Amino acid sequence: MKNNRLKFLMIAVLTLTSAGVFAQAQFAIGIKAGPNFANLNTSEGVGANYKNRTGFHAGAFALIKLSKIGIQPEVLFSQQGSTFKYSGSPDLKANFSYVNVPILIKLYTIAGINIQAGPQFGFLTSAKRENYDSTSGQVTEQSIKNDVKKSDVSVALGLGWDLPFGLTIDGRYNLGLSDINSGASAESIKNQVWQFSIGYKLIKLGK
Repeated sequence: MKNNRLKFLMIAVLTLTSAGVFAQAQFAIGIKAGPNFANLNTSEGVGANYKNRTGFHAGAFALIKLSKIGIQPEVLFSQQGSTFKYSGSPDLKANFSYVNVPILIKLYTIAGINIQAGPQFGFLTSAKRENYDSTSGQVTEQSIKNDVKKSDVSVALGLGWDLPFGLTIDGRYNLGLSDINSGASAESIKNQVWQFSIGYKLIKLGK
């Protein structure tokens, strides 16, 4: 009899605990977009100066949140690359485009403010680079897709704020871990991107 009572008590506690957790659960699907400030971390020798290139990102996200922890996978189109300049040349651009898939763990603190971290997997869709002819003074663009690896791995770190009415604000830094250079040169090239986003939860179930 005592064992049956103990089992009943344990089941009741687990049921109440589970009910409390799922009462705070949330599932959401939304869209987001914003500017990118991208650069390339390269080991290229003296003679080239690399600076930020401004682009944009846009896509969709899903959020599974249980109490103070959330998992947020995303699919984003992202313009990356860099602005660079050689001695005597104007500002030129390396224009890379990716479909990125970040998978983020979100730790919620107070009032919807959250800390974000997780891996990001990128898939190259386009890679172009501008060239400068010092004789004619012309700038031309060429595809260098064969010189850039088709995939990229980054770590994403950031802060977010889930506002009322389904709005979200995010600031994130994506640090490239992969050397994306597959050309004949030996220098290492890695993506570095600052992202700032505004999003909206189109579907929201739960708190």
